[in-house]
Amino acid sequence: MIKPPRAYENIPFLKSAHCRPVRLQLEYLHPEVTMKEEGVQSTIVLFGSARTPSPETAGACKNPKLAAMVPYYEEARRLSQLVSTTCQTNHDCEYVIITGGGGGIMEAGNRGADEAGCKSIALNITLPHEQEANPYVTPGLNFEFHYFHMRKMHFLQRAKAVVIFPGGFGTFDELFEALTLIQTGKIEPMPVILFGTAHWKRMVDWDYLAECGLISPGDLDLLSFCDSAEEAWKAITDFYA
Repeated sequence: MIKPPRAYENIPFLKSAHCRPVRLQLEYLHPEVTMKEEGVQSTIVLFGSARTPSPETAGACKNPKLAAMVPYYEEARRLSQLVSTTCQTNHDCEYVIITGGGGGIMEAGNRGADEAGCKSIALNITLPHEQEANPYVTPGLNFEFHYFHMRKMHFLQRAKAVVIFPGGFGTFDELFEALTLIQTGKIEPMPVILFGTAHWKRMVDWDYLAECGLISPGDLDLLSFCDSAEEAWKAITDFYA
């Protein structure tokens, strides 16, 4: 008689609907335990489009407006270098850069930390026709998620700031979720920095939302705008001063 597998070794069973609660728990536990083992104390989240070209790929970009966004890639890279070299001294792991793990702005964030010889984290997610993890993530801190909500929780669980570069639907989703959680007191206040003042003020008329009473005037204070890595870092350090 063939010996049956133990329940925790039975992959078809673990992938079944019955084990969804177990899978959710594992998607919480694995990154949580690993980050603790790696000494990660706090993070700075970088969000932005996976389509933003790097200097190396800009020449192949057929959309001139998208090609013009290369400076955002470079500023994300510089911000990551600046934060990582400042905060990962003496093997401390404060303000570790964390991204979605893909290309574009996410790649730039992980790349900047890697070039500085520092750790960075990636929270990738399995989707059809979606990007692979970029090669600059610290290998032991590269996580793959199935559930969006578990991924979102890990993004903000240790976050000390959220820096949002231009992006599409996914970027807007993360931006407004962070703002809503802060606005409703579900998480502690932190800097939410929109990188690219002209871009973001054209994309959303923030003042109009307040004028219509759809948000409170004080809610505008949840946001700040910047145009350089140094401005973003100053906004973060000033907040915690």
